[in-house]
Amino acid sequence: MSTNFSIGTDPFSIVNRTNARSRAYNLVSNLEPMMRDLFLSLLKSIGEDPERDGLLKTPDRAAKALSFLTKGSKENLEEIVNDALFESDSREMVIVKDIEIYSMCEHHMLPFFGRCHIGYIPDGKVLGLSKLARISDMFSRRLQIQEQLTHEIATAVFDTVKPLGVGVVIEARHLCMMMRGVQKQNSSTVSSAMLGTFLTSDRTRSEFLQLIGPRSTSV
Repeated sequence: MSTNFSIGTDPFSIVNRTNARSRAYNLVSNLEPMMRDLFLSLLKSIGEDPERDGLLKTPDRAAKALSFLTKGSKENLEEIVNDALFESDSREMVIVKDIEIYSMCEHHMLPFFGRCHIGYIPDGKVLGLSKLARISDMFSRRLQIQEQLTHEIATAVFDTVKPLGVGVVIEARHLCMMMRGVQKQNSSTVSSAMLGTFLTSDRTRSEFLQLIGPRSTSV
C-alpha cells in the first residue's frame, strides 16, 4: 500500500502541532503511578493473581515500559533538531535509509516495527544526518498508524529543512495482523509520502526509490 501526500494550506505546521501536543502531554506531571494502577486492574480483570511472585512488580515494569514506548508524545521537534541546520550549496539528493522504527498501533496497542527511508533535496540548508533518525524515533514512539507516521516524518523534514522535496518510505510488520485477527505471519505494509519535487517529478521519485533499493521481505 502506497499513500502520497502533498503540502496543504493548513496554517498550523507539523512543528507547531507537535509542540502543542508535547505541551498538552506535559500538563500531566506524572502518569506512571496512574498507569501502574491501571495495569494492576488489568491483571485482575483477566483472572491473574497480581500477588504471585512473577507479577508482583509487573504493573511498575509495564508502566515504565509504556511510558518509554510513547515518549515521543513528550518530545519537541525544535529540541530534537537543536539548530542542526547547516548552510550548503548542495542540491543533490540526501538519503538515510534502513532507520529502525518501533511503534505502537493506536487501534490495538500492539507493536509494529520495520525500516524507514528518508530522502530530500536541499535548497540552501542540510540537516544533521542523525536528526533524521531522531525525527523518525520521535514520531514512532507514540500511538500511531503507519500511514500517519509516514506523513508526519515527511512533513516534519519538509517544514524544518525547507528543501526542494522530501520522500519517505516505511516498510513494517504489524503484530496486530500477526498475533491476532487474520494472523498472517509473512505480511508487511509499505507506505510512502512524497512532497515537493518527489511528488511532481517522476525522475526524482524514481531515483529515490532506486537508491533505497528493493523492498525487503523480512523487515
